[in-house]
Formats: sequence, structure tokens, C-alpha cells
Amino acid sequence: MSQKVEKATFSGGCFWCMVHPFDEEPGIISVVSGYTGGTTENPTYEQVCSEKTGHAEAVEITFDPEVYSYRKLLELFWQQIDPTDSGGQFHDRGSSYRTAIFYHGEEQKRQALESKEALEKSGRFKKPIVTEIVPASPFYPAEAYHQDYYQKQPFHYRLYRQGSGRDDFIRNHWRVKKDEGELRRQLNPLQYHVTQEKGTEPPFDNAFWNNRKQGIYVDIVSGEPLFSTADQYDAGCGWPSFTAPLSESRLEANEDTSHGMIRTEVHSKSGDSHLGHVFDDGPGPSGLRYCINSAALRFIPKEDLDKEGFSEYKALFS
Repeated sequence: MSQKVEKATFSGGCFWCMVHPFDEEPGIISVVSGYTGGTTENPTYEQVCSEKTGHAEAVEITFDPEVYSYRKLLELFWQQIDPTDSGGQFHDRGSSYRTAIFYHGEEQKRQALESKEALEKSGRFKKPIVTEIVPASPFYPAEAYHQDYYQKQPFHYRLYRQGSGRDDFIRNHWRVKKDEGELRRQLNPLQYHVTQEKGTEPPFDNAFWNNRKQGIYVDIVSGEPLFSTADQYDAGCGWPSFTAPLSESRLEANEDTSHGMIRTEVHSKSGDSHLGHVFDDGPGPSGLRYCINSAALRFIPKEDLDKEGFSEYKALFS
């Protein structure tokens, strides 16, 4: 069966930070950093930064809409930016860092306008949404050293994101607003202890440590997709273990010095749930082992992915 291919083009400030969130999603074929929306052919980075060409730093996403829809791309796009800032993004100022949706065709335009209207009506932001929705214009790939920057320079990339203010903004505006009373009603005592109090469930006595069914795991609090049984293996530790998450950009890692040890704790970014820890003794290409509490997860079998709104992950089990 031939693969259906479409393009989406977004600008959201520094293009380094706009690649990673899309790059790991299913159905995404490529994410290219570049320049669009200006008048000069084949501009350089220096020319674009001078703001004399009219271009914005942008990403061009090639995707299979039958796996990952344009609607979902739009949802993910809004969650990466400050759509109320007309002067740039975070610490990066100027028109080359403006936010915009460059639509390819009338259907993308319709969906983009609807998504913007929905965000305006949501009340999530107190200021007006100023992100432009404009026709796509010629896209020029950026210099090679800009491509996949989060992979080539991971340490500098993380420092840049944190220092720019982007991560704090996303955390403040998109993280689940917690109500302790509601959480205690939603979660059982063990789930609450694990996710909210950084607890640990008993090994070999939890729901998913030896799960043999195919499917994905979502955060018990926020519902964000986190792990897949395609990456799960028996590490012999008594907890669900994974060689990789579905998307690293949905996780946060923090140093944990409790119990006289130095470990790396793993949180879900949107749900702010304690999940478990990540170790460097895994069998996969990265050498990582994500040791996760079952109590922090909800399992969705592959046959329920459609009705649960996660159709894009069916390809993992075909």
C-alpha cells in the first residue's frame, strides 16, 4: 500500500526547538528546519537574523495524514509556542522568530482557523492569539548544522531550551492544573502515592510488570501517551521496563538523591506525574532502561486504540 504524503509548515521561534516535538510522532516522515515567508531566494541564517529578508525560522513537516492527522499536528504546534507574542518567542526577539501557520491548501486553512478559534475560546490564554495563518510560500532548508540540532548537540539544546524560557512557559500553560481533592477521587491510594508523592509500588506485585498484551501506556493523570509494549521487555526487576518512551519530549528527567543514591527520576511533562526512574543498563541502542511504576500508567490494548483516540499508534503493532 502506497504511503500518502502531505506537508505542514509552522514557525514557532527558534527552529531548533520546533523539530524534536514532532520528530518522534508516528506518521512523521521528516522534519526540516528552514526559512519561509520572505522575499529573498535561498537566504542564509545571517540574512534571516538580520530581518532584511522577511523570512521566519520554520519547520517543514512531511507526514502521512492517514497515520497522524493535520489536526493533531496543529494541537501539538500550539503546545510548543506562546501564541500571544507578536514580537518573537521567549528570549528570541524579532520578526524572524514570529509564530505562523503556513497552510498548504484550503483544507489546511480551514482546520488551522478552526484550531485557532478553539484555542481563543478555551480561555487558556488571557491575551489575544496573534499567530498568523497565511498561505505557504517557498521554503528554503537551513544550513546543515541546524538540522536535527537536538540530536547533534543535545546538551547545548537542553540548556538553550531551558534558558530561553520556552520550557517554563509550556509547563505553566499546558501542564495539568492539579486539584488534590479531585486527584484523590480519581486515583486509588497507591496511584496517588506513586504519582503525587514519588512513591514506589512493590516489585512483581503490580499490574503490568509481566504484561504480554500489545498496546500503549498513558499517564494515569493526564492521559498523555508515554510508552508502548513494542519497547517493553522483562528486565527481571519486577516493574514494567522499556528501552524508550514513545516520545522523549513528553518526559522530564530530574536528579533524585533519595535513599542514599543518585538516580534519574522520570516525570510526565503534561501530567507532572512521578513515573519511575531511568537507568543506563538497558539492552536497546540507547542503553537506557525506563523502570516505570504500573500505578502511574493506564494500559490501552491495541484493539482499543481507535476508540480511545490513539489510532496513530496502531502501526506499531501491524
